[in-house]
Amino acid sequence: MNHQLRMAAAVLGVAACFSAAAQNTTRYPERPIRMIAPSSPGGPNDVIARAVSTPMAEFLGKQIVIDNRAGAAGLIGTEIVAKAIPDGYTLLFGFSGPLSIVPNLVKSVPYDPVRDFAHISLVAASPYVLLAHPSLPVKTVKELVTLAKSQPGKLNFASGGNGTGIHMASELLNVAAGIRITHVPYKGAGPGMAALLAGEVNTMFNGLSSALPHIKSNRLRALAVGGDKRSSLMPDLPTVAESGLKFSIAGWYSLSAPKGLPKPISARLHKDMLRAMELPETKERFNALAVEAIGSSPEEFVTMLREEVAKWGPVVKAAGITVQ
Repeated sequence: MNHQLRMAAAVLGVAACFSAAAQNTTRYPERPIRMIAPSSPGGPNDVIARAVSTPMAEFLGKQIVIDNRAGAAGLIGTEIVAKAIPDGYTLLFGFSGPLSIVPNLVKSVPYDPVRDFAHISLVAASPYVLLAHPSLPVKTVKELVTLAKSQPGKLNFASGGNGTGIHMASELLNVAAGIRITHVPYKGAGPGMAALLAGEVNTMFNGLSSALPHIKSNRLRALAVGGDKRSSLMPDLPTVAESGLKFSIAGWYSLSAPKGLPKPISARLHKDMLRAMELPETKERFNALAVEAIGSSPEEFVTMLREEVAKWGPVVKAAGITVQ
């Protein structure tokens, strides 16, 4: 009899745990949510994360706090989320660098970009723009290539760190044009942009959303956009491809959580993110940032992510990039 009672108590205890978990899932969220942006403040990842999180928080009914964790091309912040408790209170506003490029650069990446996350959706894409400090005597990509060929290794470019998308954009330019512009990595796109504005470096690819105010104020010169087509915000600015180079690159951004996130919470986050992106004010904000809103199912995003990871391997090899 005692054995039967103990068994019954154990069964009831397990049932109570499952019931509590279900209730917690139903009540989610019950406290503020931390959304890690693995980048410095002011960079494209940070700016777009804030544009999405503010209206999303209104639908969720709880504050979303952006936690900037820059460093190692986004690896540091991304690892934090990979190892976090999968309860929906730690999210990743990820981007192409740490999720698809860094795994091709660093052998000891402490996470698998596909298996170690509960990916929720692709969120947005933003064209990169090639920028130059006004002191550099070039106004087009062709002029930059000519100058770089006449001074191999003397010109330099900033990035948000080894393996970031904006780093890879400049390395692709080096390979495509047969030039050698020296890489100067910074801890995030924001510090890299500050260095370019100060004239500490000559050039840089960055998200158009972050660069546009400085272009309009003539503090920086835009040479070309890196995407497949011209931007509606700067229709007179040609693409890099229009300058005769086989080249197309843009940044993408996504929402993820640690592996093991309960499906009801994932579904809630997915639903409220899409609702937030459909708001007229969100669309206006995205247009002002030169960002294209892209919603996807978790499965669609994972398929794209696998393709992106596979794509960057040959590019890294062709560029001869190594990261310690």
